[in-house]
Order: sequence, then C-alpha cells, then structure tokens
Amino acid sequence: MMSDEIKAVIEDFELFDDWDQRYQYLVEIGERLPAMPTAEKTEDNRVKECMSLVHLAPHPDAASPPRLHFTGDCDTAIIKGVVALLVQLYSGKTAAQIEATDAEALFEGLHLEEHLSPNRHVGVYAIVEKLRRQAQAFA
Repeated sequence: MMSDEIKAVIEDFELFDDWDQRYQYLVEIGERLPAMPTAEKTEDNRVKECMSLVHLAPHPDAASPPRLHFTGDCDTAIIKGVVALLVQLYSGKTAAQIEATDAEALFEGLHLEEHLSPNRHVGVYAIVEKLRRQAQAFA
C-alpha cells in the first residue's frame, strides 16, 4: 500500500503537464537540497553502483535516537533531485520504517523508469539500498 507521503509527492508532480516540466521540477528539488558537508563525502558514504557521484550520510535524531536524518549530494542534476526526494522521504524515520517505505511506488508514480536510462535506473535503486543499509547499521 502506498503511503500518504508518497502519494503527496506524486500528486505534486502530476501538476505538471509533461515530462520536461516534471524533469525541471526534479532538478529544482535537487537544487534546494541542503549542502552536504565535505567531511561526509567519504568512500563509505558513496553509492558505488551509481554512474553519478552520489553520497549519503545518516545522522541519529538527537531528540529521538532511533530516528535518522540523512544528508546527501550528487554531481548530476536529475539524480540530485532523486537524492533530495529520497532524503526527504526517509529522514525522520526509524530503520524499520525506512525498510517498510515503498520507494518503488514512488518511482512508478513518477514514471522514472520510463525516463531514465537503464544504468540510471539501477543507480536509483542502489541509492535506496544504501539508505536502507545505513539505517540497518544504526538499528
């Protein structure tokens, strides 16, 4: 079952008439992603399966330590937008909630598989797996 959070993201994208407008919106979301500290751009935080240079770092929530927040960055505009969506979607959740979050429903709802190359498609799923592995390491 698709979460209300994922439905809301999909509905935002459905306000745009065509893929070019959705693409531009995704790029803008990436541009609004807070800068990731250079010290966090380590080999351990890198998503090695991505063609793009992607980094993700988990941070325990000081007020509620089982919950995590993520920082991320990417060197390509479109994938940086995907990173920003996923950082937003997974931050504030526990490892179990992260595991239960259906990123596939998000990607299908946004029709990403129709608009990304097969290699980028593999990379997007690798980003999700990296977030999940990082969350499990904190659990």
